[in-house]
Amino acid sequence: MADISWPRNAVFYHLFPLGCLDAPSRQLPGEDVTHRFRDLEGWLDYLGELGVDALLLGPVMQSSSHGYDIADYRQIDRRLGDEEDFAAFSRALHGRGMRLVLDAVFHHTGRDFPAFQDVLRNGEASAFCGWYHLDFSRRSPLGDAFYYEGWAGHYDLVKLNLSNAEVRKHLFDAVDYWVERFDVDGLRLDAADRLDPAFRAELAAHCQASRPDFWLMGEVVHGDYRQWAGPEALSSTTNYEAYKGLWSSHNDKNYFEIAYTLNRQFGPDGIYRALDLYNFADNHDVDRVASSLADPACLYPLYILLMTMPGLPSIYYGSEWGAAGRRTQTSDAALRPALRPEIMRTAAAHPELFRVLQELIRIRHQHEALRSGRYAQLHVASQQFSFIRGRGPGAVVVVVNASETEAQVTLEIPETTQAIDVLNAGATFGVSTGQCAIAIPPRWGRILVMA
Repeated sequence: MADISWPRNAVFYHLFPLGCLDAPSRQLPGEDVTHRFRDLEGWLDYLGELGVDALLLGPVMQSSSHGYDIADYRQIDRRLGDEEDFAAFSRALHGRGMRLVLDAVFHHTGRDFPAFQDVLRNGEASAFCGWYHLDFSRRSPLGDAFYYEGWAGHYDLVKLNLSNAEVRKHLFDAVDYWVERFDVDGLRLDAADRLDPAFRAELAAHCQASRPDFWLMGEVVHGDYRQWAGPEALSSTTNYEAYKGLWSSHNDKNYFEIAYTLNRQFGPDGIYRALDLYNFADNHDVDRVASSLADPACLYPLYILLMTMPGLPSIYYGSEWGAAGRRTQTSDAALRPALRPEIMRTAAAHPELFRVLQELIRIRHQHEALRSGRYAQLHVASQQFSFIRGRGPGAVVVVVNASETEAQVTLEIPETTQAIDVLNAGATFGVSTGQCAIAIPPRWGRILVMA
């Protein structure tokens, strides 16, 4: 695995374009290209104002409905635009010094994908039978003349045979297309935990050979992330373990949960110390964090943690203003709304949150310890939590308070005599014989730089 340093120095912003740009829910046969991507360029000033460095863009490849039922790996979804639209957007984004990461769906295709359509027409005589896992001795649940594997029981998503050399070449050629045509900097691999390990390794080698700084991040929900990320594998995975702890620690008034997670992952004996995991408070598949929290005022200590703990922080569009949204048993639409920056500003549930995130991002960019400093736990109580990143001058101590009232904590901070709070107007705290007494405002925190 190449030493890819740019994600460690980045704050990601996650957009789901089919929802954000209010695209139709289904692709109609013969539908003309629309040019919604041109509207997306209007987001770039906004992202620059927020201070993020990288954009994770949900599926943009041609699909039939929700974006993950791929119909063409080398075509922009006509509901969003065409090649020229996307090339112009990529140039504008990169011109601002930002990186571009796309959602990639290599585990399965949609039923409208040409190879699957050929199998539907020609049956066992199709040249593409080897592209899927087919059984012509029985019918599919949708009534097809053969059975096939669908992702998680969804038969509009047809599992690819990734051990097939033609399939691998088709997918690798598609990666080359997105890199060469649009200067894409990385991919988020959908359902990475379901991808064949040999395919993942070959994909990683292919990407590294063609572009050494290309970043591959895998969607992994459960399990040991080292099975998917590491040498000769992916660069990163989603950190669902920390995602859960971030909101449930606040709801349960139990910072011991997130403290245990972070120490297990990144502490002195942490199992993921060598990995830069992708951290998030919410995304297109889970309830908005403002809807998950019993008290939305806890958004503030939660985002302080997200922006200072080890890993790569990401903000899901709209959540920087405290947008609400819950999934239902039949729809994720509430998680993927049509939004524009001006709408988010005027309808913000938490209008101060944007400014706070601006400041947290600025602080993260200014202090190397928050991007790469080693992690050690300092203090854990039910509603107060503190850790340190790095050692010596320039190290950063983070302390948060989820309580409704001010809290007092005494921290053991070696190797310094003074701590400067860069989150709260440069307030200073003396450190005597390695100890520092700190008052933390309610639903808030301090970010202390060691002098």
